[in-house]
Amino acid sequence: MSQPNTPGQPQKYKSKKVALQEALQSPPWFPDAKWHLQTLGIIYAVLIVAYFGISHLLRRLPSPYKLRNIPMEMTPWLHPGGKVHLSEEQLRAPGETRAPAAAAK
Repeated sequence: MSQPNTPGQPQKYKSKKVALQEALQSPPWFPDAKWHLQTLGIIYAVLIVAYFGISHLLRRLPSPYKLRNIPMEMTPWLHPGGKVHLSEEQLRAPGETRAPAAAAK
């Protein structure tokens, strides 16, 4: 049974058609520039805190797992201004001796 509509009282039960029309009349939510800036700010802040937090934790690891400082000679592409070119003698492992090519013949 349907209740009669009395003036001054809100309508409790709406038909599906009326509810759909009201939903279509109100505009959907669109993010504005303020929302974008706030969201990107939160994302960047979380990423920066996570990066420094993880770096700090990795520095506190025991000896075999610590982060290393890689020498410039091993990665010259990381230091383009300090062009480092080492001779073959300097690139050999310590204690490694190699006979000259002329003596081997």
